Amino acid sequence: MRYDTLIIGAGLSGLAAGIRLAYFGKPVCVLERHTTIGGLNSFYRLRERNYDVGLHAVTNYAPPGTKTGPLSKLLRQLRLSWDDFDLCPQIQSRIAFPQLSLKFNNDIELLLSQVAEKFPGQIDGFRRLVEFLDQQELGRVVDPTLTARPVLAEYLSDKLLVDMLLCPLMYYGSPTPHDIDFTQFVIMFRSIFREGLARPRNGVRVILKRLVRQYKQLGGELRLNSGVRSILADGPRVQGVVLDDGEIIEADRVLSSAGHVETMRLCDGRAAALPPQDDLSQAGEITFVESICTLDRAPAELGFRETAVFYSNAPEFHFANPADACDLSGGIVCSPNNFAYDKPLEEGAVRITALANPSHWMNFAREEDYVAAKAAWHERIVEAALRHIPDFRPAAIDIDMFTPRTIKHFTGHANGCVYGAPRKRWDGTTPFDNLFLCGTDQGFLGIVGAMLSGIAMANRHVLRH
Repeated sequence: MRYDTLIIGAGLSGLAAGIRLAYFGKPVCVLERHTTIGGLNSFYRLRERNYDVGLHAVTNYAPPGTKTGPLSKLLRQLRLSWDDFDLCPQIQSRIAFPQLSLKFNNDIELLLSQVAEKFPGQIDGFRRLVEFLDQQELGRVVDPTLTARPVLAEYLSDKLLVDMLLCPLMYYGSPTPHDIDFTQFVIMFRSIFREGLARPRNGVRVILKRLVRQYKQLGGELRLNSGVRSILADGPRVQGVVLDDGEIIEADRVLSSAGHVETMRLCDGRAAALPPQDDLSQAGEITFVESICTLDRAPAELGFRETAVFYSNAPEFHFANPADACDLSGGIVCSPNNFAYDKPLEEGAVRITALANPSHWMNFAREEDYVAAKAAWHERIVEAALRHIPDFRPAAIDIDMFTPRTIKHFTGHANGCVYGAPRKRWDGTTPFDNLFLCGTDQGFLGIVGAMLSGIAMANRHVLRH
């Protein structure tokens, strides 16, 4: 069968693109290598417990009925309701450095009051910064070389405040070390500080299953266990794909959520002929490990009531690929319990995330050494995080941990990178006329961002032609 559009990857961006195209009657097929959906934001069951992969919180939260903003837009575009995602807002989060902390929630007035209290000499500049960022168009590339720190320096003179503001934004969305692309900074600032965090009570599976149901009801085809071995290219155009089992599927266009470098490597032996700006060595390296600890009680009973703590154990914020297996100088602690649910979750949980060195986690010769390394680094990561939260270890009844190796296995991303390549393709184009990108390497990140990426690229490259 020939399709109008083939979509590589059944993650959030691929499924959202599929829904958009199926709604307008396009013959569309989503191809997924694995037997489960979700990619970077998937879910699994282990020892009779459900786990989310990657989901701390959904950014860009807005209360039900809000008429503007990214969340409202994607619900309209996908013909879904607010109830379909069942989002509950965060309680409160914190940015914690050795010198001091800043609290924030889904009302930016709290962060403004915290800056006024802790950095009184910076509040006027911070207010001007917020006004400036509110005026920026999301996803508009003003200057591809511009990063956030020089812009922040125009409004703020205190380096500690700059580091503290960048900390959660970079942990949740920077594919580059030490700084963040200005276009991405605008998106992340608005999504975290202006709009805020939320979570479906039952995790990311609520969103993914609703997307799949909507996609199939509209006539879209989803093929699991159907990995793409190569993309067939003929001159400036692609003709379709070859699956891992040798099956050839033809299409008028291909939309890939696999990542730019990863997609180019699939292009039928053509990688060597690609122009220099598409150098395949430019894969991302920012990645993480995460330990998920199940508790026999709610974290609030232990004194941990915050939704997330973005912390630095060093006076200056460090964000880069660590020399060792993991970076103990900072991280994120998040509890899925600490959202404003109408009734509490049945079990407690704490998730701790730290930057990781992908090479270290990819190169274990023996499985037992890999397992031992996970256990050892789990202990060290927890110890580093306990400077900022109560000791929950006596309440832990189960532990799981994923690493860059896990991420690479389930997403195919080079180096197990979480936020894709440093250079984004905001327009979604590639060297081929009818091959387009969506997802992390297009540029919109996070749960809402990924879905918006799929929608935007489907609108731009399929529905408008």
